[in-house]
Amino acid sequence: MYVSKLAENIIGSEIIKLAGEINEKIRQGHTIYNFTIGDFNPKQFPIPEALRDYIIEEYQNGATNYPPGDGVVELRNAVSDLLKRDLGLHYANNEILIAGGARPIIYTIFRALVNPGDKVIFGTPSWNNNHYTYLNFAEAVVIEASPEKNFMPDAADIAPHVQDASLLALCSPQNPTGTVFTKEGLEAICDLVIAENKRRGPQHQPLYVMYDQIYWALTYGVPHYDPVTLRPEMRDYTIYVDGISKSLAATGVRVGWCMGPAYIVDKMKSILTHVGAWAPKAEQLASARFLNNEEAYNRFVVDQKQRVESRLNGIYTGLIALKQKGFAVNAIAPQAAIYLTVQFSLHGKKTADGTVLATTKDITSYLLNVAQLAVVPFSAFGASDNSDWYRLSVGTCSMEDIPKVLKSLEEALMQLG
Repeated sequence: MYVSKLAENIIGSEIIKLAGEINEKIRQGHTIYNFTIGDFNPKQFPIPEALRDYIIEEYQNGATNYPPGDGVVELRNAVSDLLKRDLGLHYANNEILIAGGARPIIYTIFRALVNPGDKVIFGTPSWNNNHYTYLNFAEAVVIEASPEKNFMPDAADIAPHVQDASLLALCSPQNPTGTVFTKEGLEAICDLVIAENKRRGPQHQPLYVMYDQIYWALTYGVPHYDPVTLRPEMRDYTIYVDGISKSLAATGVRVGWCMGPAYIVDKMKSILTHVGAWAPKAEQLASARFLNNEEAYNRFVVDQKQRVESRLNGIYTGLIALKQKGFAVNAIAPQAAIYLTVQFSLHGKKTADGTVLATTKDITSYLLNVAQLAVVPFSAFGASDNSDWYRLSVGTCSMEDIPKVLKSLEEALMQLG
């Protein structure tokens, strides 16, 4: 059977593929501690009660028809107010576009700013930039970041590639690492972009920055920085990705947005009208009401941060204790988001039956089958195939599970030669 070249060569989500294997084991009755998916278990992390009630009310009020192409004005105004009061960013409602989560926003940014054959710069590990670049027939310029830099690309990494690039894709807090840009690090990148655009001049296509900050509300003892706040000149070149998916544990509610120059946002709106990936009208109206309920919003986010951070710190502390016992594990202290960056330096280790863990895939399988621990290797996020670093997501984890996970992991590590 025939399909397009794009469809023939596309790579499906590596995480979803791994999730299928995990779900099959669970279906067969195995106990699996699943830390793979960047989602929330509603029993552990329910959405705000008020948001849930508002959604129900809006459906009861008949909000079941098409929303406007750029989103209901009530939500665009509410997002504008949220950005002002919490981040000091000033975007009018015509500079904001609402969509069904961050995915269609990111896809539409690529379609609006990148031509086939254009170069897109992004660091790895990072979430899905390789796939969006492929879908846009663009050329990927990949920078593999290092643990010494908390897996965040820096200006020195990026500088050799900016001269003929169209888009620089950045994310902070970063998925999959749960780490953030420092003020100095992001300032240096912004200065690089500004200098490059001055060199090009107004007659040439600018170098744009896509800045995914959907986890900005979930930071732990570190500040969140963004390009336009640090360098106001970046306003003409920056398109933000944002939404309620993570801050409100509302991944399935599907309300995301971008903000940027009005001309670009308007063109993105035109693209989105043909894709039809709008957030449902009832969810938009309900989200506007909840964002405007400043007291309830702030109370929920504070509680959400505490519950996520306690899980991240619990696992991090346990892993460092295993490292101190001499096991070949490590972790980077959690800074943000719902992720912990974990290292399993197990290449070349022998299992109890003499099998050598020769590849990262072997290690991943051993952790799943023996430790009952499901985590995602950074290779699924574009890092090299032999990387021994992993993403561990705590959105489905209970506090009661943490001691069990650490015990199961220690027992599995003890079996390795």
